[in-house]
Amino acid sequence: MQTLKADVVSITPLTEFVSKVVLAPEQPAEFEAGHYLQLVLAEKDKRAFSIASRPSQKQQIELHIGASGADSYAMQALEHLRQHHENGTQALIEVGLGVSQLRIDCTRPVVLLAGGTGFSYVKSMADHLAEIDCDRPVFFYWGVKHEDALYAKEEMQQWAAKRSNFTFIPVVEQPQGEWHGHTGLVHHAVMKDIVSLEPYSIYMAGRFDMIGIVRDDFIEHGAQREYMFADAFAFIK
Repeated sequence: MQTLKADVVSITPLTEFVSKVVLAPEQPAEFEAGHYLQLVLAEKDKRAFSIASRPSQKQQIELHIGASGADSYAMQALEHLRQHHENGTQALIEVGLGVSQLRIDCTRPVVLLAGGTGFSYVKSMADHLAEIDCDRPVFFYWGVKHEDALYAKEEMQQWAAKRSNFTFIPVVEQPQGEWHGHTGLVHHAVMKDIVSLEPYSIYMAGRFDMIGIVRDDFIEHGAQREYMFADAFAFIK
């Protein structure tokens, strides 16, 4: 883990409730795809956010922070970053945390699954796999409640179009218009598409209650626990 000071380069809206934050650390940040950082608000107040950047992007770190009035954890962190941005001061971050980073020495096909802003966790992996010319089949499932929350849909479609072994599958839980893709819960879409998850490495990010359900359902669908990765596992039974 590195403790770094970082300039807050920009804070821009991705949706009504999600903001992209770009940080420029004072020295190159060392992390692996799938790691997270902690924003240090105070000595005993640290807020964790997945890193959306790929590891080669050491000079700039991208975060996707979902915050609304009811979400004080993220909203307070975002306000902390806005103050640094407005004042031209540096934020304090701890980089390179987590135990569910991408295992690049594995030859198994990969399922990347994200709910909501859990997207940033698997985006780092997706971009890294593309950058290193991975030839494994990679299936990226991104689940949201409504279609307008798919703020990076076009970007990920372009990611998938570049290589035949990459597939991007957006899933909308409650479609409101003319949606022609998967609907319902994102992990149900995975189980509908894939007969057995036994041969796959699976990386997951989303709400803790969601990840517990996904883990149990996936194991029943053939997934091997030792090849399932989510930092949420440390906090759920």
